[in-house]
Amino acid sequence: MSEWMPWAIAGKDFKVLGRKKSIAYTLVVFPLVIAVGLPAIGWLLITRDAVLAANLIPYFNVFAFFFVVVASFLPSAIASYSIVGEKVEKSLEPLLATPVTDDEILLGKSLASFLPSMGATYIGGAIYMVLVDVITLQPLGYLYYPDWTAAVLFLLAAPLACLFSVELSVIVSARVTDVRAAQQFGRLLLLPFAAVYVLGEIGIVPLVADNLLIISAVLLVVDVVLFSISRSTFKREEILTKWK
Repeated sequence: MSEWMPWAIAGKDFKVLGRKKSIAYTLVVFPLVIAVGLPAIGWLLITRDAVLAANLIPYFNVFAFFFVVVASFLPSAIASYSIVGEKVEKSLEPLLATPVTDDEILLGKSLASFLPSMGATYIGGAIYMVLVDVITLQPLGYLYYPDWTAAVLFLLAAPLACLFSVELSVIVSARVTDVRAAQQFGRLLLLPFAAVYVLGEIGIVPLVADNLLIISAVLLVVDVVLFSISRSTFKREEILTKWK
């Protein structure tokens, strides 16, 4: 029975988060705007200027990096709420008072943030790649996606960025007592990924498969460190006795 406790905790959070309209809208709207908006802009530019089209097409993989940004942004609201929100609503203490281990609680709450965020990211990414294929098929004569760069981006960089956001948000939410403060700090997680996108846009760090592998390796190391910190930061006795 203990083996399934993280999933039971995640399932409980799914039900609670499903009633939070702001989170549901964010999971749907943000990836959809990126998935449809960027190809639409590309289509307008491609149909107006053939020379511009040839120069623009290689940038679609740079634009795809937005989905790493999406994967790092979406968990912040969920992970921040998962501990602070429950504390505010007086629903965390009964869980902490059970024999469930700290690792099971953290894993369950991490799953509740990671799975919806990556699901939304993958749906948005699939829509994006299909639309890019539609608008580039004629000028290229072949399907632009899937390719190796997209595989590394969606299968490595995006999930690791999502884990980075989940773990850091859990660390923050375990220490603060206000949902807004936790969410505002979570939004700062966008900055390093937005900086990488800008560097890719101006050509300083080309967002090709090799560089994405390096970024993924760095994220993996950071995620391992943050996991260790999150375990040491989450102190159920302190939460039970000192939070007011």
